[in-house]
Amino acid sequence: MNWKDLTLFLVTAVLLIVCGLMVMPFLPAITGAIVLATVTARPYDWLKARLGSAALSATVALILVILSIILPLTLVVAGVGQEAMGLVRAVQDGSAEQAVTELVDRHPRLGNALEKAAMKVDLGHATQRAGDFLAPRLGGLLTDSLGAIVEVVVLLFILFFLYRDREFALRAIRRLIPLQDPEIDRLFVLIRNTINATFLGRLAVAAAQGGLAGLAYWALGVPGTLLWTLVTMAVAFIPGPGAMIVWLPVAIYLGLTDHMIKALLMFGWGGLVVGSADNVLFPIFVGSRMNQHTVPITIAVLGGLLIFGVSGLVVGPVVLTIGQCLLQIWRERLGVPGQDAILADEAP
Repeated sequence: MNWKDLTLFLVTAVLLIVCGLMVMPFLPAITGAIVLATVTARPYDWLKARLGSAALSATVALILVILSIILPLTLVVAGVGQEAMGLVRAVQDGSAEQAVTELVDRHPRLGNALEKAAMKVDLGHATQRAGDFLAPRLGGLLTDSLGAIVEVVVLLFILFFLYRDREFALRAIRRLIPLQDPEIDRLFVLIRNTINATFLGRLAVAAAQGGLAGLAYWALGVPGTLLWTLVTMAVAFIPGPGAMIVWLPVAIYLGLTDHMIKALLMFGWGGLVVGSADNVLFPIFVGSRMNQHTVPITIAVLGGLLIFGVSGLVVGPVVLTIGQCLLQIWRERLGVPGQDAILADEAP
């Protein structure tokens, strides 16, 4: 390699890194747009076949996405924000301290334990400090909502052009990938199956867990049943302890409000039924479609979350799939015998 080729290589590498850094702030929006475009590809094709115009079809599809996905998610986030601000106000005006005092009066043993801690901690001062600490930070979250709005706008902007110019985008990507056409076709199929399995599979699991938890919230008389059911469904997208982030505090809340039987029922239902639903349904809806074992999929999702944030829910499994596909292509080119699915789930 002469100095000109080396210079060209280095300049290209630097520019690609800069491009990656420019894309990173919008990675959630880009990932969300690609996921929505992939999972709604068939409905969009059906719509386009009847409307004819690609631009009109993309506009109608975008409106349907806003009404069916973006708007409900916005309402759920707004509801959770109102609950959080209500909690902060309760801490600041002293009503939370009064509720804790009443709870201690009803439970002498708990009162004795807290009394020892109170000798070292001023409860009133601590709660006031907690309120002063949380209030500006929650206010900052509300200020950052402008950034969330920008993300949504960028997502919808990209989604429109993915709908309208899908074939053009796929041809452009093909020209950039240094693989043969059959290999690119195989890679595209695997990526599409991974996105569908990850998103739709996790959606099915989250809906099941949210529904099961919501049934318990309703039966046990938990305030705001619909809101907390939707929140449980949202956090259940995270494998493992996702749904527990909501139903466990609900069980604690029931116990602290003198409903110990209900608290035990919520704890048992959440641990045995809601938690088990993830272990049972995840391999069925996700692992079977990706032809992957549950362990690497889970690691890919959790690792993706740690590296890419919320985008890692999809980016992690996609990276795993691309890596597996490229390894298999290398095996074929080198003439190494082996199975197509290197990480396939063959466990009995």
